[in-house]
Amino acid sequence: MARHKSGNAVPHGYDEAAEAAEFLIARGFVARVAITLGSGLQEVVGKLRGQVKIPFNLIPHFPRTTVQGHGNTLHLGTWKKVPVAILEGRAHCYEGHTPATVAFPVRVLALAGVQTFILTCAAGGIAAKAKPGGFMVFSDHLHLQGANPLVGVHDPRWGGQFVDLTATYDPRLRRITMRAAAKLLVPSFEGVYASLLGPTYETPAEIRALKRMGADSVGMSTVPEVMAARQLQRRVLAIATISNRAAGLAGTPLLHEEVLAACRAASHHLADLLDAVLPQIDSL
Repeated sequence: MARHKSGNAVPHGYDEAAEAAEFLIARGFVARVAITLGSGLQEVVGKLRGQVKIPFNLIPHFPRTTVQGHGNTLHLGTWKKVPVAILEGRAHCYEGHTPATVAFPVRVLALAGVQTFILTCAAGGIAAKAKPGGFMVFSDHLHLQGANPLVGVHDPRWGGQFVDLTATYDPRLRRITMRAAAKLLVPSFEGVYASLLGPTYETPAEIRALKRMGADSVGMSTVPEVMAARQLQRRVLAIATISNRAAGLAGTPLLHEEVLAACRAASHHLADLLDAVLPQIDSL
C-alpha cells in the first residue's frame, strides 16, 4: 500500500498503479492507445483482433463497477494494426468510489505505456443539436462532481500538482474525429460536457441552469479520468453518445434501460468512427 510522508495509507496510489502496470506488462501489454467504453457500447470490442481478455478482478487493485451495461473486462489486441487496450466498463463516483479510484485504471494504463486515451460515455442532450443517436466530441467540460482525483497530499510521480486544463481535449484529435464523422455521415458536433455526480438524473431546473452555464450535454462520468490523464500529460479524446434528451426537454421519464438501448443502437456508428480515426491517431 502506498504511503505519503505523513505515513497515512493512500488507496489506489502510485505504488498500487505501478504494481498493476507491471502485471499487465508481464502479460504482453504493448498498447499505445486505450479506449474506455461507456454504457451499452460493447459492440466496439468486436473490432479487436487477437484478443486477450483480462477480467478487472485479476488486475491488482483494479476497481470494479456494479452498473448494468459495464463488462468489467480489459481487452487487449490490435485494431487496424494499432495495439489497443479497451476498458469494457468503468467505476463511478456515484457507486461510492473516490475520484482517485475512478481514475486508477487510466493511471495504470498510462504507466503501462498508453499515450492516447479515447474516453466514451453516454450523455443526455441539452443543446438543440444534441439529439439521441448522435455523438458529441468534447471541446471542454464543466466539472460539477464536487471532488477531484488530484486532491490530497501531492505525489510528484504523477506529474505536476496544478494541472493546466486550458486545452484538455487535444485539438488535433478533435479535428481528425470531426473530419472522419463528416466523411462517414455520422451525426456529430463539438460541445461542452457537464459532469455531475449522479446517480439521480438531473432536474429540469438543473438542466436549465446547465444550459445557461454553457453545457451542451450532461453525464456522470469521464472527467475524473480526463484529469488524471492530463496530469500525466497524455493526449485525450472524449466522445459522448447522446442517448436521450435531458430532463424536461423530451417530456418523458428518464430510464437507464432506455439509455442502454440507445447506446447499443449507436454502437456500430461509434465503431465505424473509431475505425477511421485510430490509424491517424496512432501516427501522431
